[in-house]
Order: sequence, then C-alpha cells, then structure tokens
Amino acid sequence: MFEGLSAFPTTPTNADGEVDAVALARVLDRLAEAKVGSIGLLGSTGAYAYLSREERRRAVEAAKESIGERVPLLVGVGALRTDHAQQLARDAEAAGADALLLAPVSYAPLTQEEVYQHFVSVSNATGLPIVIYNNPTTTRFQFSLDLIQKLAIIPNIAAIKMPLPGETAFADEIRSLRALAPSGFSIGYSGDWGAADGLLAGAEAWYSVVAGLLPQPALALTQAAIAGDRAEAERLNAMFEPLWSLFKEFGSFRVMYAIGSLLGLFEAEPPRPVLPVPASARPRIEAALDELR
Repeated sequence: MFEGLSAFPTTPTNADGEVDAVALARVLDRLAEAKVGSIGLLGSTGAYAYLSREERRRAVEAAKESIGERVPLLVGVGALRTDHAQQLARDAEAAGADALLLAPVSYAPLTQEEVYQHFVSVSNATGLPIVIYNNPTTTRFQFSLDLIQKLAIIPNIAAIKMPLPGETAFADEIRSLRALAPSGFSIGYSGDWGAADGLLAGAEAWYSVVAGLLPQPALALTQAAIAGDRAEAERLNAMFEPLWSLFKEFGSFRVMYAIGSLLGLFEAEPPRPVLPVPASARPRIEAALDELR
C-alpha cells in the first residue's frame, strides 16, 4: 500500500461544498482500472480542508462503493483540532479506508511536542496505519528529524509523505530517514516534478497529484523510475514538463480542476476563495495534455 504510485484525485463538489459522488466515482474508477498502487482521497488536491465532516465521510463512502477492494484507499484526516482529526479517523475507518494520511493542520503555529501529541492521539483513535503528511508549504510546520524518529516508532505509523528536499540530495535525505526509522517504514515524495528523481534515488512511493486524473502516464513514469531506468524516466518526465510548468505557475490545485473539465470528468471549480486558472491558460493546459497523449 505504501509503494509505487499513490494517486491523489480532485474531489468534485458544487458551490456549497457538497460532494458530487457520481463524478467522484467516475474519477476513481479510472484510477482503479489503471491499477495504481493506491488512491489518496482527501489530500490537499482533494480539498480536504474545505469540506465539512459530513462531506468528507460521504466522499469516503462513495469512494469505497466505487473501488471496492480493487485498490487500497488512503484517506486524509487532517483537521485543526485533535478531537476532530480523531473523529475523521474513526469515520474513515468505519467507511472502509485502508490507511490514513495525517497533516499537522494549524492556525496557531505548532511546536514539535504539540505535533507529537497530536499524532499519538490520532493513532490511538484508530487501528489503521497512518502516513505522516509532511507538507510545510501548506501547514507551515517543519518536521524535525527527531520528531520523525519519535513518530516512526509508533506502531501504526507506517510511512511518511515528504516534500521535495530542496538543497539536499534525495539520496542523502533518504539515507538520513532510513537511519532513524525502523525497518519497513516507507519513504515517499510529493512534488510531482521531482518525484522521478526521488524514486530513482530509492524512495518507495510517489504521492502524485497528476496521477489523480492522468494515471497511465504517471504509472509509466513510476515504473521506469522504480526499475532504475533513468533514461526512460527522464524521457517520460520531459513529456510532463509543460504540465509541471503550469503547476508551478498556477498551483497544481487549480490546474487539476481545469484538467478534470477538459477530460470531461467533472465541471467543478475550486472552492472559494480559490479562483480557477484564467481562461487564457486553458490552451496551454490542453497542449500539455496533448503532449502526454
């Protein structure tokens, strides 16, 4: 479940934040048919922070009804309050989730100890394995290596979803993480434009935005990188470059809504106050999709 390609789809909703279960099922069925390694429901791409508890539960129930046991289902349960995250974890487990993704969502900046206690409390509320969601761009929280080490030894914390390492080489960061985590603890990366390098350096998983709507080319890239075929991975990654440029310019969150519309999967817009990409960018998104086809 924590290896290979984990696809993070958009969650189509109406303007009132109500999940379009039919459109969501359409998206998820594509992922199951493509045989991705797992589906990451209600991640940042899935707009978890903009949905009520009821709609998040409805999304998990719709997802499980759609994919059944075909693909493992990883569900985001991040919330501002610890008790709310615990409730979301129980809801996801009751609805049939296979694992949870937990980010330290905050308004007041959190300390390392506060995040540790938060993860302990949520892990005690569920029997499901948990993936640490390290997303400092969104949460403004930086996990220290000491904190990751403390969390990694909690029995049901099984993996970490890392951001791109910046100045540090992938191989060096992965080596550092492996030295402090127990055997079997999975290391994966988000940040789609750097994921191939992460996999080539030995990471187990790519937690992918683009795979949520374009699973086939993302799966090809994943398989080449895991196989150590650098030439093929670089060739495939080059095909994604126009899309990576759009992700960096407008934010992958906004671009994915436009892709969903262009593919005829849904007509939802991002939740306000987030605005759609400008109409002038849509021809560039179409051209990027053509490149991948």
